[in-house]
Amino acid sequence: MSTLMPLIVEHMLIVAIATVISAVLGVGLGVAAYWLRYLDSVILWVAETIQTIPSLALLAMLMIVFGLGNTTLIVGLTLYALLPIVRNTHTGLSSVPAYLKDAARGMGMSKMQRLFKVELPLAFPLIFSGIKIAVVNSLSIAVMGVLIGAGGLGYPIYRGIQTRNFERIITGAVPVVLMALLFDYGMTKMEQRLVKKSTK
Repeated sequence: MSTLMPLIVEHMLIVAIATVISAVLGVGLGVAAYWLRYLDSVILWVAETIQTIPSLALLAMLMIVFGLGNTTLIVGLTLYALLPIVRNTHTGLSSVPAYLKDAARGMGMSKMQRLFKVELPLAFPLIFSGIKIAVVNSLSIAVMGVLIGAGGLGYPIYRGIQTRNFERIITGAVPVVLMALLFDYGMTKMEQRLVKKSTK
């Protein structure tokens, strides 16, 4: 367990960095798609296209630019995490009732004020749902990082496959599954609270 803990910490750190970057980019692109209606289909199409690229192929292409290591994995995870965040941000903002937008406009709020004081707070439960999907997906995809020289829990799994050591494979796979389940459960509970709070 002592030798596994650094790998768990590194795995979670890689996912955390990728999630923060993808959340900032994803929300920004979602807002852009919401404001610039003529670009919404283009932005969503690009995010969807990235999602269709097999993870190993994407990492291999990124490796040409960023080289071996954690940086390539973080960039890959960030790109994969964009779709649910962009789509949920766009959907959440588009779902804000028109009368609330009109009321905010009637109070003299600028476009930016309406976004931060009215629209984003109301859309946040759906945005958070997109972030949750991104986190859970990233935890599993990050295992592929071992193939491009990145750290994390992919290493014991890969070494176990190479040596046909089932116990070693389980040693790496179980923590990934447990983390995905725990994050999914915890973030689902938080999402439910956000939804209840927004409907009060």
